[in-house]
Amino acid sequence: MIRDICKDESFLAQKAEPATMEDLAIAGDLLETLEHHKDGCVGMAANMIGVNKRIIAFDNEGRYMVMFNPEIVKQSGPYEAQEGCLSLTGTRKARRWQTIKVRWQNENFQERFKTFTGWTAQIIQHEIDHCEGIII
Repeated sequence: MIRDICKDESFLAQKAEPATMEDLAIAGDLLETLEHHKDGCVGMAANMIGVNKRIIAFDNEGRYMVMFNPEIVKQSGPYEAQEGCLSLTGTRKARRWQTIKVRWQNENFQERFKTFTGWTAQIIQHEIDHCEGIII
C-alpha cells in the first residue's frame, strides 16, 4: 500500500524501534511508496511513512533493496554532501563516507554484511540517519 509521506519533524526525530518478522508488511508498504516516488526519491526509511521501525528501502544500482535493522560497522573516506528528502523542505549539508560496511537482516531475518561505495553508500547513510532520529 502506498502511504503518505510523514513530515512531522518531532516524529522523524525519534530513534526507531528494532524491526521484527511482524514488520514484513511495513517493508512491502515502504517499497510500494518508494516505487511511487521513484522520480524524486532513491531511498526511504519506515519513519518516512509514519512507522517507527528500523527498516530502510533504497535503489541499489537499479534494483530495490530492503534492510531490516541496518547498522554501519565500518566506514572510510569522509566527504561533505548536500541532500534533499521527501520528508523535509530544501537541502541540507551532511557528512558522509565514501565506503561503508553494513550489517543488516534480510526478509528472513538472516544477518548479512556487505560493503557499499559511492552513491549507494550515501543513500544508505541518509536512511540509517532516519532510523537514528537524525534530521538531516
